This record gives sequence, structure tokens and C-alpha cells, in this order.
Amino acid sequence: MTTTLKNAEEIHELLAQACTRRELVILATPYLRFESSFVAIEGKELHVLATMDRDDAVYGLNTGALKMRFPLGLGFLEASVQMLGLGLQDGRRTVRLTLPKVLQENDQRVAYRVERIGRVEATFSTPKSDLFTATLLDLSVTGARIHAHRDLPEGSLHAGDQILVTIPVNEEIRIQTSALVRHLRGRTVGIQYQAQLGPSLQEPLSRWVFLRREEERDRLARRMELALRPGSPAAGLPELSILLISADPDLEHDLNAALDGIRTLVRLAPAAQSLKEALLSKPSLAIFHVGGAGLDERRRLKTLMEIAQRKVPTLLLGTALDGAALFELAGEWKASSAISWNPERGPFLQRLVRGMIRRHMNAGEGPMSPLAPEHYLGD
Repeated sequence: MTTTLKNAEEIHELLAQACTRRELVILATPYLRFESSFVAIEGKELHVLATMDRDDAVYGLNTGALKMRFPLGLGFLEASVQMLGLGLQDGRRTVRLTLPKVLQENDQRVAYRVERIGRVEATFSTPKSDLFTATLLDLSVTGARIHAHRDLPEGSLHAGDQILVTIPVNEEIRIQTSALVRHLRGRTVGIQYQAQLGPSLQEPLSRWVFLRREEERDRLARRMELALRPGSPAAGLPELSILLISADPDLEHDLNAALDGIRTLVRLAPAAQSLKEALLSKPSLAIFHVGGAGLDERRRLKTLMEIAQRKVPTLLLGTALDGAALFELAGEWKASSAISWNPERGPFLQRLVRGMIRRHMNAGEGPMSPLAPEHYLGD
């Protein structure tokens, strides 16, 4: 369940507050994510810190599927935005975004609980003032679960009791509050904070939980990718590969170096029959190379892409082609994504390809239907 915020003034005020405190924000596309922070609102534009280089911003964020996520109070907000370009605020490079018209807010009846915490020792006192030390098991913005280091005397604690608890999460976050015992099982105690946590504690705690949730998303996605890699005993699938539809052997060499360790790269001549046969092996991705070719060759390549789009995500890779032309072709051909290639973009290409494969695998579907035009990336 989510709560939808549509009031323009309310949205503007929430974002202005986020800018004032330089709040953390995640910029995410279907394939990539970047950690940033709010900077300022200028007219109808929202500025966030450009934590990525120019090429990563241009080719990673210029998509109609861009979303931003950030913590607020006890929950997290998400909105669809569009990149307008790069900017400058107070001497800092920024990414200019549209102001969102709608914010989606998490339902606060269930708070996200962080379970991968590390070694954190808490203390709590019972209604009879008995003091106990405990290990922190999980933590949310509304409560926690702790495990006492010694047995609790019989009758010393019951569900519904109010206790005092101290949880030093890190140097910035130290929770000291009264709490209600929600459940009790042996030495394990589930608590809900009773006192309102002040902004100086609530904001960093919400930010910390938000970041742990984002990390867990990535961890689960990577686990899925590893499980489905060629040779994985968990997969039980035929060997997956990346198809490169290109007549250029030098490009094959460059991409093999850039994509080393992800998948086997198989280069095909731009021909329908060889492509159809290769698609029978269920590849992970098809990369279509387009250079400064003539009109007839581009028509042939578009036909080949239409064949592949029924089965796999498609990446349009341009050489000897300016960004505007690539952008136009990607939209016309409904490519899943696109990038102007040079060897310096190898690390970014690897991130993009990993994201595309991961999303395709997580979909858990058969044939891959073409993505809408807004999913491509371009200059």
C-alpha cells in the first residue's frame, strides 16, 4: 500500500526541505542507480549533486524511466522525473531534473527492518530497573528486535511493558528512548519506540535505514544474477551469451575486453538467419552495432532488431555516429538502451550491460517484449 501526494505546493515544500538539509537521494533507471543529494530548486527545476561524470549522466540518466527515491520522516518517497541537463549551483556541478508531479509514499503500517547490521550492543532496563545488555538483531525507524545476553528472570518482563533502551548504531545514531515491549520469546525482545524521536535522530536514522534497504535491493539482484550465470549449479539453464551483431572484428575485441567476466560475447554477421539461430540458445542480450552506415544498411539492421526484440533486450551501440543521430535511431527502433561507444566507456558499458541482464532475468518471463521508447539512453 502506498500514499500518493499530488498537491503541487506540498510536493514543492517537501523537496525544498530536502534541499535545505542536503538530503540523500537515489537516482535509478531500469538498469542503473546513482547515489546523490538534493541541492536546490530553481524555478521549475530540481538540482541534485552530479556525483557521476558527464558521460555517465548523459547516457545513464537521460531516459523517461528515471526515478528518484529518498527518505522522509518514518518512510521513503519515490517519484518519476526527467533529466533536463547539467547545471551549476554554488560552484558545484548538478543534474537538472523536472519537479515531480506525484510522490509515492510508503504505507507506514509496516516499517522496513534492517537485518544486516553488524555487531551492535544495546542495553535495556526492565520496569523493575534490572539492567541487561543485548545484541541488536534488526532495526527500523519505529522499533527494533534485541537478544539479551543472559536469561530474563521469570516474570521480570511481559508484552506490553514499557522499558528504557539504548541502541548505539554508530557515532551519529544513538537511540535512547522509552519503548513498548511488543513481543517476548525467551531472550529475544521486540520493541516499539514510545517517545517521538527528535529530528536530530530521526533524520539520520531514516537515512541509514533507507541506504540499507537500497543495498539489500542490489544484493538480491546480484544474487539472482550469480544464480543464473553459465555453469551455476543453481541455474540448470543452457549457457547464456551476449550477441554482437556487427561486421567489425575490432569492435568484438574491444567489447570482449570491456565485458570480460559477464558473459561470452558471440559476434554475428548482420543476417537474419544467423540471428534467428543464435536466438534459439536464449542469449542474455543482443548488441546491435550501428556506424556511419547508409540508409539500406540501417533498414536491414532495424529489421534484425525487430526479430531480436521478441526474445531479448536490445542495446544499440553507435560508432562514428553523433549522439543526436543515435538518440533518434534508438527511439525509432525502440531499443531497450543505447550508448555511443569508445573504449574509455568500458566501465560504464559493463555497468549498463549488467543492469540490463539483471532486469531481464528478474522479469522471469519467456520472450522479451520490446521496451517502450522511453527506456533508451542517449545524448
